[in-house]
Amino acid sequence: MQKKLLAYFQIEELNTTVRRELLAGFTTFISMAYILFVNPSVLGASGMDKGAVFTATALASALGCMLMGILAKYPIATAPALGINAFFAYSVCIGMKIPWQTALAGVFVASLIFIVITIFKLREMIIDAIPSDLKYAISGGIGLFIAFLGLQDGGLIVANKSTLVGLGSFSVGTTWLTIFGLVVTAILMVRRVPGGIFIGMVLTTILGLITGLIHAPSAIVSAAPSLKPTFLVALKHIGDINSVQMWVVVLTFLLVTFFDTAGTLVGLATQAGFMKDNKMPRVGKALASDSTAMLAGSLLGTSPVGAFVESSAGIAVGGRSGLTAVTTGVFFLLGLFFSPLLAVVTTQVTAPALIIVGVLMAANLRNIKWDDLAIAIPSFLIVLGMPLTYSISDGIALGFIMYPLTMIAAKRGKEVSPIMYGLFFVFIGFMYILNVG
Repeated sequence: MQKKLLAYFQIEELNTTVRRELLAGFTTFISMAYILFVNPSVLGASGMDKGAVFTATALASALGCMLMGILAKYPIATAPALGINAFFAYSVCIGMKIPWQTALAGVFVASLIFIVITIFKLREMIIDAIPSDLKYAISGGIGLFIAFLGLQDGGLIVANKSTLVGLGSFSVGTTWLTIFGLVVTAILMVRRVPGGIFIGMVLTTILGLITGLIHAPSAIVSAAPSLKPTFLVALKHIGDINSVQMWVVVLTFLLVTFFDTAGTLVGLATQAGFMKDNKMPRVGKALASDSTAMLAGSLLGTSPVGAFVESSAGIAVGGRSGLTAVTTGVFFLLGLFFSPLLAVVTTQVTAPALIIVGVLMAANLRNIKWDDLAIAIPSFLIVLGMPLTYSISDGIALGFIMYPLTMIAAKRGKEVSPIMYGLFFVFIGFMYILNVG
């Protein structure tokens, strides 16, 4: 059995070990476990039952992780994506006054379209058509984005009315918890201690419990909340998607999830060293895994599921095979019953990990041809756009719109593929619909 496991996940070929893969899977889970609590809170604003969303989030995440690990054999975890869940709750349900049941049906329809374009390899063709420099920019941009998330979660960066953002207050105890975690994790990483990121998170949690900055859990085990309020509701409301407004919503779910996931997959594959000749091996299976999870998630009762940037924490620990993702999936299932324990993993615990992983992913920026302005300008817009717009897909949009223009200005328009010209118009239309229409 062990030999079959080693052979299937190519453990020896990838120069890894089962122990390292299990640790990587657990590290990834710890880094993204917050989604179990954040997603119900965000979707709850739309009127959805928070308990049902908690269970749907865990089940959809577990399914996506296991599909990604077993079928695509990548150490990449999936879960309901941040940003698109806020769009679901605040823009669609609250802003457009569309019932959450109808919005969930929109996610279901978008996921069906996703599966169709995946079967016809359209998504695969688009990912392969992205120039290598822009792929490096996507990976580096995601690094800056998740580091920004970490700095914000840890209280080191806060909102500022005068300057948009500013330095946080050092009179707040939890901010010092983040600083402790960052310093300890940085020292462990510099010293090349195996599992340095995970050890840093454990030590930060222990300090938080000792100082009272993190509250000890009141219980260890609890029953999983019922799925009944959201289960299969999407199917019952497909008929409600009968207006131009609703089809714009479906298109938005489709485009944002498409480029969030595509960008994340490319960025993580680049970080792990999987890219070959500017192509991602088994990308079709990876895309089929996330689109299937998105479909299942809509039926269970949650917003679109996609690849999670926090998978980079597991990759940084050494995760290289699908066993990492399967392990993360198992922990999501266990998380259903150990939800009180997850409360000790606060944002201050995960923040240092995100900042350090951001540093590791930013290393890809060295591969961009910065002396070639036709490439450098769109790449820079992607890199800077992701953290400043707080969106992977918006950052990609800025760069992809600029890329054909700078290449034409450099009299190199013939080097731009037809697909990239097509994406130029898609993103312009998308930006217009989202911000003007």
